[in-house]
Amino acid sequence: MTITAIPLQHYLIVSGILFTIGLFGLLIRRNILMVLMSMELILNAANLSFVSFSSYLGDLTGQVVVFFTMIVAAAEVTVGLAIVVLLYRAKKTTDTTQLNSLKW
Repeated sequence: MTITAIPLQHYLIVSGILFTIGLFGLLIRRNILMVLMSMELILNAANLSFVSFSSYLGDLTGQVVVFFTMIVAAAEVTVGLAIVVLLYRAKKTTDTTQLNSLKW
């Protein structure tokens, strides 16, 4: 049985598709939870690119960057969900068009 490696272009195509889906969700969705999920998709697309280039070049630097990016993403999700819960308690909605509490 021969094991064949997946070419770099396939990883980059998947990364581009993930980024496009995330960007589309970020621009179209009105629910703040869906916006946060779209931002995570964009971040995961960038992480996939880092890991694929790191593997292709045989260097671990990209994988170290992804490790730290995942730590920051976990903290971002925690803070983001806390903000969403507080906004929902105050406004009783998660629709971004109705959340204008930061306006004067």
